[in-house]
Amino acid sequence: MLRDVSTATGTGVAINLDALKSEIRAVLINQKANACPIAARLAWHAAGTFDKKDGTGGSNGATIRFEPESTDPANAGLHIIRDLLLPVKEAHPEISHADLIGVAGCVAIEFLGGPKVPFKFGRSDDKDGKRCPMNGRLPDALQGAEHLRAVFGTRMGFTDQEIVALSGAHTMGRCHAVRSGFDGPWTTHPLRFDNEYFVNLVSKKWKKKEWSGPMQFEDESGKLMMLPTDIALINDDKFKVYVEQYAKDQDAFFRDFASAFAKLMSLGCPFSCDPTKVESKAPEESPKDKASAEFRELAMHGSVGPAQKLVSSGLADPHQLEATSGRSALHKAAFWGHIKMAQYLVNEVKINLDVQDVYGDTALHDCAKFGHDAVVKLLVDAGAKRLKNKAGMDPLAVAKHHNKPKVVAVLEA
Repeated sequence: MLRDVSTATGTGVAINLDALKSEIRAVLINQKANACPIAARLAWHAAGTFDKKDGTGGSNGATIRFEPESTDPANAGLHIIRDLLLPVKEAHPEISHADLIGVAGCVAIEFLGGPKVPFKFGRSDDKDGKRCPMNGRLPDALQGAEHLRAVFGTRMGFTDQEIVALSGAHTMGRCHAVRSGFDGPWTTHPLRFDNEYFVNLVSKKWKKKEWSGPMQFEDESGKLMMLPTDIALINDDKFKVYVEQYAKDQDAFFRDFASAFAKLMSLGCPFSCDPTKVESKAPEESPKDKASAEFRELAMHGSVGPAQKLVSSGLADPHQLEATSGRSALHKAAFWGHIKMAQYLVNEVKINLDVQDVYGDTALHDCAKFGHDAVVKLLVDAGAKRLKNKAGMDPLAVAKHHNKPKVVAVLEA
């Protein structure tokens, strides 16, 4: 679940979710754009093709990357998010496209103030579009209540309450005429996830918009819009009960939306991807793993004495790497410039100098970046290799890029 600090992907590789969320946020929210609404839409459309009768569709396989699914008119523009997420995927080959699309949609909702949606990894990627579901499975916004029940209820297995809760995703983002044909925002704050969508549905008067586009509704100001499927929620007595509830109680909406969206993300996926299913407990971390993690923590803080005691007790493996990053205790010490700890690791522990983490950085890259020239000299004298990281930079290039002249002098000597 997204509340975990770390978890395992479908390949069994552990990943730090806090770090992953930061990387996703950086590509979704920056000086160029806030792409959170469309990220949630991509996750929704990738999952919303599921048919419980034959098990086809859904997000497993990430078939939305291929034709004909990618060219479904309902998916117009969604390639933008796949392109935005590409740097994250390249940095994390252990994460499938299917998992990345899903987790990005979930955290995008959280970034805009919405609830934390439970999510589990474990989806795999198809190599081609042979399993693409037929186009036209996504809801038709021009239809009414029975269409919503046919798509969400009969085909995907959602209740009336879940259908209304999921419709609340319209509280963020807006329609674009160049993509869907519809135009305008549902709320006054399209980049905020709250219950305004429901408040607007019950508190404003909606009339058909007179324009050349497809049928949609507008409020008295003409600034806000609703789709026919939105208006169906207040014209249907069973749906309306939940609309009114969510308009009054945002906490109830957040709770039910998080549950329904988590269910949507797991449709058609392996059992392990469903956060609502009870699984056998994962084996507890061994005493040696706990002690080794504590040793790396001590290295990060330069606490030589306690680190030596852990090693001498035989509890900790000083050579063990951090599962989520591939970083060693030497990485930790070099990053923060702890020369005495680095000396202990190099001279007494005889730690591997050239371990590369998930970014391809060695300890020499880390101390070069931050100008820790004493640690740089120690590693150079000990025979550390001048390897290139995933960005194609060796430690000297890193030092020059970050304007660390003392380090440059040591590396060029």
